[in-house]
Amino acid sequence: MKKIILLTAISLSCLALAQKVGGDKDVHGCIGSAGYTYSQIKNTCVKVFEQKIKLNEVSSDKSYTSMTAVIFSKNMKKAEIFISDGAAKSIILTKKGKNKIWKSGSNIKESYVLASKKTGYQIKKDNVVIYQ
Repeated sequence: MKKIILLTAISLSCLALAQKVGGDKDVHGCIGSAGYTYSQIKNTCVKVFEQKIKLNEVSSDKSYTSMTAVIFSKNMKKAEIFISDGAAKSIILTKKGKNKIWKSGSNIKESYVLASKKTGYQIKKDNVVIYQ
C-alpha cells in the first residue's frame, strides 16, 4: 500500500511540474522562458538574439550590457525594435521620407529613431545613441 501511495505522489508531482514548464506563454502563445518574444511585424514568435540585425547597448550604468534586434517589414517601411517601453515589448518605427530613417509614433513616451549608417544601424532615444 505504501508503494502505491508513493508512486501516486511521485506521479502527481511530475504532472504538476510538467504543467509549469512552458507555462509562461504570453497572450500570443510565445514562451518567454524558451527565449521567444512576439514580433508585431512577423506576426509570430521570434528569438530576438537569433535575428540578422543585432545591436549592442552603447553605454550602461548596469553591470551588464544588453542587445536588441531590428526586424523590417517586407517593404522596408516599418521597423520593429525590441526595447521594453512600458507594457510594450517591441516598438514599431515608420520610415520617414526617402532616407534610411525610421521614427516612432507619437503614442510612445520617448522618441526613438533608427538610422542606417555606413557602419551599420543605430538607435537613438531622445536624440542620444543607445544601441549600435
